Amino acid sequence: MSSFPNIAVAVVALIHIYILVLEMFLWEKPAGLRAFGISKEFAAASKVLAANQGLYNGFLAAGLLWGLFTGEIHVQIFFLICVIIAGLYGAVTASKKILWIQAMPALVAFFLIELM
Repeated sequence: MSSFPNIAVAVVALIHIYILVLEMFLWEKPAGLRAFGISKEFAAASKVLAANQGLYNGFLAAGLLWGLFTGEIHVQIFFLICVIIAGLYGAVTASKKILWIQAMPALVAFFLIELM
């Protein structure tokens, strides 16, 4: 497979590692508050939920990295589809920004895999 799809999958994995860090470790810090546009009070009240959500993002990243390191295209496709669905759901239920940050990079990676 060409390196372009691999790079795109790696970028999606890195995005999800970054989201994990924001949600699990920086939720109540200035970076987390800024990234999600939340107040200190909301962050304090929702930190356990955010950490759980961050863990799920970590599992998405782990699956993408597993697919990259093993070269298993079907694993990569499965986890990209999971990211796309999660991104679409998040865009509908939480913030339209999620569509561009989460779903679109995964969709690009998915199409690059399918084209190669």
